[in-house]
Amino acid sequence: MTKTEEKELKVEDIKRLADEKRCAVQRALYYTEAFLSGPMCGRCLPCSLGSYEAKVRLQSIINGRGTENDLAALSRIAAQMLEGSLCKKGKDTARFIIDWMGTDVFRRHIGGVCPEKECLTFIEYRVIPAKCIVCGLCKDACKYHAIHGEKAKPFQGGHFAFEVRQKRCVKCGDCVPVCPTEAIVIVDAKSNAPVGV
Repeated sequence: MTKTEEKELKVEDIKRLADEKRCAVQRALYYTEAFLSGPMCGRCLPCSLGSYEAKVRLQSIINGRGTENDLAALSRIAAQMLEGSLCKKGKDTARFIIDWMGTDVFRRHIGGVCPEKECLTFIEYRVIPAKCIVCGLCKDACKYHAIHGEKAKPFQGGHFAFEVRQKRCVKCGDCVPVCPTEAIVIVDAKSNAPVGV
């Protein structure tokens, strides 16, 4: 989206595009960023400063660095924007954040879990060993060389299931659709539990 297109977006358009995201925190961040770069006029401080500070706090939560202080600050910022914004646009932005603050989604992110598995910081791609047929299609699809393993060779045994190297994985998801046995799953990164069969 170009800067001109962003400027032409109305608050209703921003809300519609934000609602396409599954994760509530991602929705709030998208809405706030689009509002800042588009329809926000910047004439009143509660709206302009509040929107910018909300963006910083939301980015911190999505990047896995969020704390309870960020949640408290977001609640305070949204309440002040709702009360102090001079126009409907600022008040609508505050309401959009407040609506999602009432759910447990923000708090779960602080705990290291994205319920929708959309925030990349909180997820990992893993191979279910019992489902892996060692075909190597996932390894071929990975442009980042994040999948480790050796393709099965005819009449030779002892091949292990492929494995995703988490430090190399950029979580692009290219490996998932090529797996014929659906052996690659998305799991919570915080959970150290082995992937079940």
